[in-house]
Amino acid sequence: MRPAPLIRFALVAGLVGALEAAVRGGLVPASAVLPPSEMAASLVELLRDGSLTGDILTSFGNVLCATLLAIGLGFAIGSVLHALPLLRASVEPLLASYYAVPTFIFYPVLIILFGVGSGAIIAISTLLAIVAMITATLTGLDRVPPVLRRTARVFGMGPVATSLRISLPAALPYLFTGVKLAVAYAFIGVIASEFILSGAGLGYAIAYAYNNFNNRQMYGLMLLVILVVAAINAALDAVDRRLQARLAR
Repeated sequence: MRPAPLIRFALVAGLVGALEAAVRGGLVPASAVLPPSEMAASLVELLRDGSLTGDILTSFGNVLCATLLAIGLGFAIGSVLHALPLLRASVEPLLASYYAVPTFIFYPVLIILFGVGSGAIIAISTLLAIVAMITATLTGLDRVPPVLRRTARVFGMGPVATSLRISLPAALPYLFTGVKLAVAYAFIGVIASEFILSGAGLGYAIAYAYNNFNNRQMYGLMLLVILVVAAINAALDAVDRRLQARLAR
């Protein structure tokens, strides 16, 4: 194992062990925080029981839809803005201040448009994630070396062939950064939205367990979210390192 992953694993293991010892030793009240071993046992029970499988699938389905919409629409909008400099100059300042506006203020409007349920949740999560993909697309297309475009013109390549064979591969490492951020924002948007907009999903189940003082179920579900997000992030990081290595060559 390389040094960086080994240090990362040791750090996480140390923090988990410290929390376990603190709770078991009474430094942290067990009524507030469960030991990590009990969180894991609760998660295993929940998965084995299957009573919350529907909520789990609902949340991950919403995350997938929001991510795909954010990536697709974000790439399309970013490409159009890159191709139209005047429009980009008008819109880019708005993109820079976009995250200063709390997206959740729009949820009453989205409920009217989509109703209470997955539609509004996916819409909010897409709004939260899409600007990261737009910005990454603009950055990636800006970083395509001009010499590559000139070479494409020398070989008589049209706009579509140039985009598919030159611009897109050269911008891919930057685009993938947008994909990573879109996934992260989609998870944040979905789980947070389910606390207030839904009667189903992991966010709703966590809030329900909290309101009913069911700490064991609440922490088990929280651990599930953490593990899934960590696994997805690790996989995306592995792909991103390959792309960044390709960019460095």
